[in-house]
Amino acid sequence: MAGSILAGVGTAHGALVTIPQSALNSSPGVYTAGGYYTNDLGPNIVTTGGGNGANVGAADGRNDDGFMALDLGFDVTFFGTTYSSLYINNNGNVSFGAGISEYEPEGPTGAVAPVISPFFGDVDTRSSEGVVHYNLSDSQLVVTWDQVGWYDNQADPTNSFQLVLRGDDYGVPTGEGSIGFFYQMMGWEETEMTTMAAAGFGDGQGNGQVIEGSLFTELNNALEETYLWFDANLEPVPPTQSVPEPGTFGLMALGVAAFGLMRRRKVS
Repeated sequence: MAGSILAGVGTAHGALVTIPQSALNSSPGVYTAGGYYTNDLGPNIVTTGGGNGANVGAADGRNDDGFMALDLGFDVTFFGTTYSSLYINNNGNVSFGAGISEYEPEGPTGAVAPVISPFFGDVDTRSSEGVVHYNLSDSQLVVTWDQVGWYDNQADPTNSFQLVLRGDDYGVPTGEGSIGFFYQMMGWEETEMTTMAAAGFGDGQGNGQVIEGSLFTELNNALEETYLWFDANLEPVPPTQSVPEPGTFGLMALGVAAFGLMRRRKVS
């Protein structure tokens, strides 16, 4: 199903919807073993502005509070406006119309530009094992904050999370959506600036949606090893089928083996 994201939402200021944590789904083994949608992370970002001026344009992508402008090559309609470019922001989000160096989320609804935030927090990749990557393909962008650290220049623990953004003309498979948040290990929630993180969407005018627990402690624990698809109206999309609990895979294997043994005994 193709469709624009929130194409028909009104402009009343201050409207906020909370997405319950019960909408989150277990991510390991659904698309990849670790929980990402894809392990093809693509190149690292090279910041074009924002943040620490000494890190702007660093080839290895390491920076604090920077952002990178990106032409998509396809259209995305978000809160009623259609865009063909965006900014990948180091601090756990992408934005439209302007890059965001802000490290205090105040909820995604407090951003100065329309924003999609899988984990809007004070990311600092100057010393961490990983950086921010992007994989741009036909009508789909995947941005991955892989093993990223936190301010000030902290490398451990790290967070690993991923955003999937699809164009208006993308044929969305059943059980998926136009936007996806995917989380692996999430080791930190606040930084030396004591800023809490937030996850969700904002239109740059105070309207939007946030996942329950945003701007509170232990949001990282709630998101760890989960995923959530959103449809064109930013409504959570339930999975098409339940994912077996990790412990059930062994039981399933034993059952298959026993069935095979019974068949061999019958024909011997």
